[in-house]
Parts: sequence; C-alpha cells; structure tokens
Amino acid sequence: MNFSLSCRWLLAVIGLSALQLNAQTPFQFPTANHALYDVGNELKFFAPTSPDRAWTTGSFGCVRTDGWQMHEGLDILHQRTDRAGEPTDSVLATADGTVMYVNAKSGLSNYGKYIVIRHVLEGIEIYSLYAHLSAANVTAGKAVRAGEVIGTMGRTSNTSDRIGKERAHVHFELNVFVNDNFSAWFKKNLPGERNDHGLWNGQNLDGLDAREILLAEHSPTKKFSLLNFLRSQTELCRVLVRATDFSYLKRYAPLVLKNPRADREGVAGYEIALNYNGVPFALMPRAASEIKGATKVQLLSVNEAEYHAHPCRRLVIQHGSKWQLTEKGRREIEMLTY
Repeated sequence: MNFSLSCRWLLAVIGLSALQLNAQTPFQFPTANHALYDVGNELKFFAPTSPDRAWTTGSFGCVRTDGWQMHEGLDILHQRTDRAGEPTDSVLATADGTVMYVNAKSGLSNYGKYIVIRHVLEGIEIYSLYAHLSAANVTAGKAVRAGEVIGTMGRTSNTSDRIGKERAHVHFELNVFVNDNFSAWFKKNLPGERNDHGLWNGQNLDGLDAREILLAEHSPTKKFSLLNFLRSQTELCRVLVRATDFSYLKRYAPLVLKNPRADREGVAGYEIALNYNGVPFALMPRAASEIKGATKVQLLSVNEAEYHAHPCRRLVIQHGSKWQLTEKGRREIEMLTY
C-alpha cells in the first residue's frame, strides 16, 4: 500500500481528532518584516544571493545553482540599519520554547553566530534556527516566549564571501531533529572532519519549508495543524530499514503508523517515507513476514515527478530503468537509524 500519498488514509490510521486538526500553532515571524504577505513585493522580504538573482534564491528548497543546491531556510531581509549601514533588526523567537544551543563564535560555522530553540507543538518537536546574528541575547537552557527578542540581526559567517550590508538578513529555519546519537555517528563516519557543535550541527537538523508554515499559519480561512502539515509532505522515496530501535521513532512517535500484523508478530523493520529534503514523515512498522530479502536498507519506490521537480539533495539516482540510493541517500538513512 502506498501509505504516504493519501493524507485522508493517514489521518484515519492515526486517528487525529477534530481538535488536533483545528489546533492553531503559535508560529510567528522571527523579525518585524512581514512582507511575505505582500504579493509582488517578495524582494522586500527575501534576500536573494545577489542583486541580479531572483528572490527565490533566498527562499527554501532547490533554489540555487540552477536548482541543484539546497537552501534549508528563509533569508529574511533587514529593515533597519545604523549609521554605518549595519542591520539593527531584533530577532524574535518564533514560538514558545527552550533555547538548546547558542554558537557565539562566528568563525566556527557558515551560519555565523546562531541560536537553536526547541518547540513542542501537537506532540511534535520542531527546532527553529536563527543564523548570521551579530549578537545573541539568550543562553542555552533559557525558556522563551513567542515574540521575545533573542538576538540582533547581523552578517556573521565563516565563508570566504562575506554577506554584504545590502543583503543583511537572518537565515531562519524550522527543522526536525534527526538523531540523538548524531555525535557518535559523526565521529565514526566522518573521522577527518570537525564537529564543533555536537548535536546542533546543521546536518542533524532537516529543514521544513518555513514559508509554507508561516503562510498557512496566518491564513484567515484555514486552521493550521503542524502534524497534518508533516503528514501531508510529498513523498520522494520510500525505504525499508532493518532497524527497530532508533531515536527518531520515540522523538516523533506521532509519525509512526499502525500495522496490526507487526503488532502481532513483532517489528523487524520500518518502511519510511522521505520527502525530497530527507525528512522522514511516515514510518510503518513491518513484521519479518512482510520483508523480502536480507539487505539492511532497501529502496522500495521513487516518485519520479518529485525527483525531477526537486533533485538537489541527490538522495536517489536512476541507472537505466533502475533507481538506487546514492551515497548521500545511504548516509542519510544510516544517520537516521544509527
């Protein structure tokens, strides 16, 4: 059964109540710039990569390098500057939550100085990230309220090309958290690389389209459900993993589907639907009697239309008529299930 393509079937399986479907999540804009609502004025909200580039290069998705480079956040343009032309906009917590990490050393990340905040909405953990700050006003462990000032917009980064004053922005992400064991996975699989940020390395945070969430959240006619938003992601591919005890299952238990056969016989693995950015949004337990072959990771299907629309993460590749996981795809699955 193609469990990921029918939102109605998914909602029936997990038994979402009308209350859950109508829940209003408290996401807010992370700055005073709300020009996202102004159709035709996108350049007042987004900071493109250069003046001759489209505003979309500052948005989420396969928007750079002719569609082959992923950008996991929104680059929200500054509105205020000081006499030297430096941005002075306050950066605000997008929702109630707890500060999990503050990187105060801009040279340690292409994010520059950045903050990560944990939010729990409808039983789902979402992690907001605010990057390129000139200053952070909070420390790890602090509880924050939606709209609270957490820092000041800046242009910090460790990249060779500095962010120009004219495109000063906050890079804003909304993410799922991949694995509690990320640091150990990183040390084993990337022994020659530094991990200065532990669990809060950007590789351990898979981005969602914050633009869609902000627009849906503020729709005057439709209530927004974060759980429903995750459940209704478009499937890029489906994989089967012979793994039964990885942290994502507990952290995102509302995304785990019901399978009576696996309940009766025991769980031998999981069938996982991934969107094009590698976000696991539906996980079906499978009994041993439902699994063919002994391979630890199997690619079961690929949505070719979605691949051609959003190829930049390069998780799968086609050889002739056969699809395979790429090295990046295999690494994503290994990191998830480590």
